[in-house]
Amino acid sequence: MNFNRKFVAALAFGAAALLSASAHAELNVLACEPEWEALTKELGGDKVKVTSATNALQDPHRIEARPSLIARTRNADLLVCTGLELEAGWLPLLVQQSGNAKIAAGRPGYFEAGAFVPRLDVPARVDRSEGDVHAAGNPHIQQNPRNIALIAVALAKRLAELDPANAAWYQSRQADFAGRWNAAMLKWEKLATPLRGVAVVEHHKNMEYLVNWLGMRVVGTLEAKPGVEPGAAHLGQLLAQLQRQPAKMALRAGYQDARPSQWLAERAKIPAVLVPFTVGADDKVTDLFSLFDVTVQRLLEANK
Repeated sequence: MNFNRKFVAALAFGAAALLSASAHAELNVLACEPEWEALTKELGGDKVKVTSATNALQDPHRIEARPSLIARTRNADLLVCTGLELEAGWLPLLVQQSGNAKIAAGRPGYFEAGAFVPRLDVPARVDRSEGDVHAAGNPHIQQNPRNIALIAVALAKRLAELDPANAAWYQSRQADFAGRWNAAMLKWEKLATPLRGVAVVEHHKNMEYLVNWLGMRVVGTLEAKPGVEPGAAHLGQLLAQLQRQPAKMALRAGYQDARPSQWLAERAKIPAVLVPFTVGADDKVTDLFSLFDVTVQRLLEANK
């Protein structure tokens, strides 16, 4: 009898330990890009373990599915990606190789940020001869902080659905983030007032959401076609165009080759601006707030 009581007590203790461990287990999240890693950290705090499949100095269109990345994908409870075909060249194969069905497209473990924001540059028709055209629209949505706000609401809801025991935690974190984020957006938009109407050249069509948010104008692109690296003939034509229709600055992201924008900047006598583009571009851009702090500051400095 004494043995039976001890056995039952041991089982009860073990079950309680398992329940406790389950209640405190972190949700394992893999973000496709650093901005979604940063946002998940804001919303999840210590209830999530999150890493990014890419970094700020990598082109998110082109990623190699290394064994270490496959392993992280295999263990993920939630995959947070941009979608809109940004990861079409590597993500489907990565998920397939991981064997993790719960994060496949259409499952609760797959979150596509692009589904929750207004999209720019949705083509009337798709013609691959025109370069890397995205049928669902321009995927570089993180360049507008208003998109971040919309995505945060949807992502917090998804975290709560996958981890209902901590639903109130995610709701509270989202409300706190929204308050701080809305205040920051008002600050950035007030600071950036002098940028309205300013003409810019971009390396790739990845600054549309940024210039649209700030009321700037794109008057040229270093790539003759999206995804096709700048060539001498096109750069020469662009320089001639800027003599008739001047731009105030040339923009590029951290993962892009600096030489084309510097070539144009020197000859057109305009600043070449490195836009952080995402979290981790340099040691000043450590989270989503500093991403836009630095972005607005650099644009204003170039506009002097």
